[in-house]
Amino acid sequence: QVQLVESGGGLVQAGGSLRLSCAASASIGTFNAMGWYRQAPGKQREAVATIIGGRSPDYADSVKGRFTISRDNAKNTVYLQMNSLKPEDTAVYYCNAVHWTGTKEYWGQGTQVTVSS
Repeated sequence: QVQLVESGGGLVQAGGSLRLSCAASASIGTFNAMGWYRQAPGKQREAVATIIGGRSPDYADSVKGRFTISRDNAKNTVYLQMNSLKPEDTAVYYCNAVHWTGTKEYWGQGTQVTVSS
């Protein structure tokens, strides 16, 4: 069973930065798609940044220019660099991975990001 373990969340003031990490227990080359999602209280989970195949990353309009997703294949880790954070970025952030066959999808346990005004 593949495990995704997120880290790097925390409390930060508006305008600050955080970097989230998602460490996979399997080679990330196994996955066709990886990404970060978030869920704020009372809201649905939404995609923040995704990498699918060899395509350029996709970002939610609300984070474009502020967030950057990257991957380190040697460390089996995906990162989310978050700059210029806003209070509306407050949410639980989840790492997601989809097996290249498309038959399995994995989620991390989530990491809380809180941005104070």
